Amino acid sequence: MQQTVFSRLGQAWSSLAVPIAIVLIWQASSSLGWINPQILPSPLAVLQKWLAYWQPLEAYDPSSGAYLSWLLSGELIHDVAASLWRVVLGFALGGGLGLLLGLFMGVSDPVYRAFNPLIQFLRPIPPIAWTPLSILWFGLGNPPAVFLITIGAFFPILMNTISGVRNVDGIYIRAARNLGASRATLFRRVILPAATPFIFTGARVGMGTAFIVVIVAEMIAVNSGVGYRIMEAREYFWTDKVIAGMVTIGILGLLIDMLMQGLNNRLLKWHRGIDQ
Repeated sequence: MQQTVFSRLGQAWSSLAVPIAIVLIWQASSSLGWINPQILPSPLAVLQKWLAYWQPLEAYDPSSGAYLSWLLSGELIHDVAASLWRVVLGFALGGGLGLLLGLFMGVSDPVYRAFNPLIQFLRPIPPIAWTPLSILWFGLGNPPAVFLITIGAFFPILMNTISGVRNVDGIYIRAARNLGASRATLFRRVILPAATPFIFTGARVGMGTAFIVVIVAEMIAVNSGVGYRIMEAREYFWTDKVIAGMVTIGILGLLIDMLMQGLNNRLLKWHRGIDQ
């Protein structure tokens, strides 16, 4: 038990050593005046701005003449909630469509031949390149942002699902057929479980892409969210708030990736390569 605790502490230290070293070097360089604080604020300045970013907004009530700061949550909470809502909605739409089409393309050669040329034509186009059309089609606000996120999440999940289904070991399929499995049973009990690790990998990549796209979309098409706040801070040359927003994005991405990795490990204990 004690050895396990020390082992986990050692793993945690090895994961944090490089980020801690970078922050210490950054802070030392700022304290010694080697870095212009307007160009790159110190870590302590960024931390102070990040904490201030959490503070409640104040609203004035003319009827009572009082500031109703207790009624409103912090600015950062509003921005994070707006960004996460767009990411979740776009990821659900793009992931669902990608998973469904990927399964059909994986199990059916005619469907694969029909859709593959179009998919390979559209896949190299970055989601951001769709921004002008998304604004033209949907206007400003949430719809164009969700549309761009949907595209960003769609292709990673689609391609990984196709790869997972089409690369199922033929021995498993032949064994199931020899045992009298129907096509529905073969798909449900053999093909889908074998493709699940690929699908989870595509979901992690798709979620990362969704975070990239939502920030860019919020800088262009909407007036709320972490990306919008970073653009606002850039216009006023609030470099510390720009970096605070970037830190927020990184923390959100890390937490969601850890959540997805934990879910992956829990659901795929049977898969080789994951310790029991």
